[in-house]
Amino acid sequence: MSATPSSSPAPRVSRTSRARSGGARALHKGQQTKAAIIDAALGQATHIGLEGLSIGALAEVMGMSKSGVFAHFGSREELQVSVIREYHHCFEQEVFFPAMAAPRGVARLRALFDNWMKRTSIEIDSGCIYISGAIEFDDRTGPVRDALAHSVLTWHAAMKRAILQAKELGQLNADVVEDQMLFEIHGLILALHYEARFLKNPGSIARALTGFDNILARFGAQAPHAGLSPVSTQTTKE
Repeated sequence: MSATPSSSPAPRVSRTSRARSGGARALHKGQQTKAAIIDAALGQATHIGLEGLSIGALAEVMGMSKSGVFAHFGSREELQVSVIREYHHCFEQEVFFPAMAAPRGVARLRALFDNWMKRTSIEIDSGCIYISGAIEFDDRTGPVRDALAHSVLTWHAAMKRAILQAKELGQLNADVVEDQMLFEIHGLILALHYEARFLKNPGSIARALTGFDNILARFGAQAPHAGLSPVSTQTTKE
């Protein structure tokens, strides 16, 4: 009678493996907590500015202790920089990347502006960190100002590249100065925030859209009005 083969013993999990697994879970939870803190801080910053961020207020919102928040951010300054990076990430997802689906040239330039206007129409009721941050940190030095400037300059570079491509395609005049055209387009956004958010002037978004068309015409845009998806002037509180 043959002996019944014994089943193979279950593999033993070493203490090191268990420790690594537990460490990975703790790391993941820590990352989730940090992301939640940044999200809450971003919500506050859009309404009260980066300078208005308070570790104590965030701790209360998150149901954490101040030391618990500080465990994820060594300083208030580090928290502010993290908020700027998250805001820039959202800006890219909503404004820049969708516009890349448009053909190069004026169509893409218009898509960038259109998406920018959509975001701006929402921020009229809350606030734009790029604009409020520029006021708060315009005469300071340090990592917060550097992070703000880097984000804005990255966006400017994308707009300038779209202008240059339109020029190379012959959709803008050959003598167009990219920096000048960018300056005027950016000025529309700044004026819109001032007119709509501060002065509460009705019709500000429509005037900004008309201003963009005027800039294109003056710089020689030949492309048709490429189905600009309407930035709602009805739903926006101006």
